[in-house]
Amino acid sequence: MMQKNQQIECRASLSDKRVVVLGGSSGIGLAVAEQVVACGARAIIASSNAERVKQAVKTVDGKPEGHTLDLSDERDIQNFFHEIGDFDHLVFTAGDALQLNVLEATDLAKARSAFELRYWAALAAVKYGSPQIRKGGSIILTTGVAGRRPQKGWTVAASVCGTIEALTRALAVELAPIRVNAVSPGVVRTNLWQNLNTDEREHLYESVGKSLLIGRVGEACEIARAYLFLMQEGYSTGQTMVLDGGAVLV
Repeated sequence: MMQKNQQIECRASLSDKRVVVLGGSSGIGLAVAEQVVACGARAIIASSNAERVKQAVKTVDGKPEGHTLDLSDERDIQNFFHEIGDFDHLVFTAGDALQLNVLEATDLAKARSAFELRYWAALAAVKYGSPQIRKGGSIILTTGVAGRRPQKGWTVAASVCGTIEALTRALAVELAPIRVNAVSPGVVRTNLWQNLNTDEREHLYESVGKSLLIGRVGEACEIARAYLFLMQEGYSTGQTMVLDGGAVLV
């Protein structure tokens, strides 16, 4: 039997922890904020859409902090982290609709812009946020299964997702002992697909769902549980957790 002073608490409590969720005003980020608050943590939600931030603060029990933050502006990111002070976990879920197009029809200027929010903003957030993460804290980024199982027309999307996985591993080495991991969702019912009309969205969910091993697309609340696990389990770093309904297998 292990001595008391050698015992390891297998699941760290989130009670009274401060969790920063960038992109937390909707979708997976909002679900993460809701769940960490339910576990006793204090959520700090930041997003570029002031109205959605305001609504998210009303939606989430526990009165989370809400901040409007331009994630395309490095100085704004720096000022945000200076303002909020020390915290425990940084979650980056901000993203826009992935660009899906065959290579010959790809606008390279738009392709470069795809990296601005998903990669450069994430890197800036880690640069300015990591010095304020308390002992035992962590960083969780967000990627997608396009990098692991690309399809025709997914060149840019796969490149962005693959870059985030590589970034996760590199940051885990550089920032140790801060743990850095990523979550890689498949198709999930979120406003990521808001560029499609209602009928197109439902057709997408139905057609993709039928192709998956579990027979449906994911829900934001299911994916959010992975972020909570990575905050609490305390031992993994440099890893990408895939939640895709079996998409990489079919």
